[in-house]
Amino acid sequence: MLHIIAKRFLFYSSIYVLFFVMLFYTTESKSQDNLNQKKLIQFSGIVVNSDSIEPAPFVNIIIKNTNKGTISDHNGFFSFVAKEGDIIVFSGMGYKSTSFMIPNNLTQQRYTWIQPLSVDTVYLSETVIYPWQTFEQFKKAFVELQVPNDDEQRAEKNLNLAEMREKAQNIPMDGSMNFRNYIDNQVYRNYYKGQAMPNNLLNPIAWAKFIKAIKEGKFKKK
Repeated sequence: MLHIIAKRFLFYSSIYVLFFVMLFYTTESKSQDNLNQKKLIQFSGIVVNSDSIEPAPFVNIIIKNTNKGTISDHNGFFSFVAKEGDIIVFSGMGYKSTSFMIPNNLTQQRYTWIQPLSVDTVYLSETVIYPWQTFEQFKKAFVELQVPNDDEQRAEKNLNLAEMREKAQNIPMDGSMNFRNYIDNQVYRNYYKGQAMPNNLLNPIAWAKFIKAIKEGKFKKK
């Protein structure tokens, strides 16, 4: 009889011990999960150019080691859901990539941030464009090249006095030249206003020059 009572006591004692162990383990696991679970927050802000403080549009904003994130709009604004302790990577064309870690133990469920980005200058290699599609076309063009005159010969040709005079006679007067001619005539008339204008047909000096020019043959056709 005592033997049976002892077995029952050990059996129920084992059940009670196992129950308390399982209860403690469950409570500890829940506490640990609560500690490991990070709080969700609304992460918002503006991305700006560090030099001009102007908004930086279309910048990639990604949570590191994930495919979660967003892109800044044309005003540089962004907003998405993240967790405390997440590392946010900012990257964009023409800017140097940078990262930012959201602080832990935030008192609110939202966090705002202004992220400046430095300009990343990209130097492209030189590109030379030739008008020939193949090297054979280049050789042919080089052999058949007509070397132009040097600068001095071109200047002498362009400054030929006889040709310039001939061209000047055929060039019509523009607006400024017509205006200048009109003003000169007005000045000439005002100079002799109230008196008779001179007539070179009665000027003996002019007649003497005319007779001299005839004797020298200046009016002969060449």
